[in-house]
Parts: sequence; C-alpha cells; structure tokens
Amino acid sequence: MTEAALPSRGNRKQSRRYAVQAVYQYLIADTDIGELACQFAAQDGYKRSDRAYFQKLVRGVLTEREQLEARFGELLDRPVEQLDSVEHAVLLVGSYELQSCVETPYKVVIHEAVELAKVFGSVEGFRYVNGVLDRLASKLRAAEIAAS
Repeated sequence: MTEAALPSRGNRKQSRRYAVQAVYQYLIADTDIGELACQFAAQDGYKRSDRAYFQKLVRGVLTEREQLEARFGELLDRPVEQLDSVEHAVLLVGSYELQSCVETPYKVVIHEAVELAKVFGSVEGFRYVNGVLDRLASKLRAAEIAAS
C-alpha cells in the first residue's frame, strides 16, 4: 500500500474542531455538504487532521440531524430552535459521536465537546453542553458508564 492509499491517521481533535465549524456554517448559511468539504479541505491544518473522521462526523450529523435533535432536544430547557448556533453545532457533533462512534470513549466525546464550546461558544455555554451530553451519554452509553 502506498502512503497516499493509507487511511488517514491524523488528529481527531482537529477533525472535531473542523466538524463543529462546518456544522455551524451549515446551520447559519445552509451551505451544501460538498461545498463544506471543499472549503475545509483547502485549510492549512486539514492535512494534519483525520480527514475520514471529519467526513464521517459532518455527513453523519447532516444526515441524521432530525434524529439527533430529537434525542438531545428532550434534555433541553428550551426548544432546539432557541439554542445558540455554536452550542447547537457542538451538541450535534457530540450527540453523533455518542450515538455512532462507540469506539471513542464517552468521556473523550464529552471532554472534546466541552473544550470546543469553551473555544467557540458563549461564556457559560460549555456548562450547558456538558450537562446535556452527560445526560445523553447516560442513555446512549449506559453499559460503558456502568463498566467504568
């Protein structure tokens, strides 16, 4: 297998960051998924990210958005439509990871989501994201939580 044919083994942290930014852009401007992929592929740090994971997150979130919003929506203190756009994007990516990326420990998913909310969100938004994803994890990853 040539180096170009090897699967991407880049930085998942960077992939999550780009995925949150792409989902945010989608929520704000309804940008086409293909256009989003091209825009992020052109960024300097993209080559160091886990490109396959970025694609999985963005495509998964956009494909399963309604289901994800229904799952975390029942845990909110307000309608999904009233969420801050950054918190909404972080919750979508975090919810998708909790639901569909079971190879990633739930603690890592929540930690990464909280860190992204601290970087991009409002002053206290990370606390809200933490609470929602923690409750969602108890539903989606009960066995994993019980085993830890």
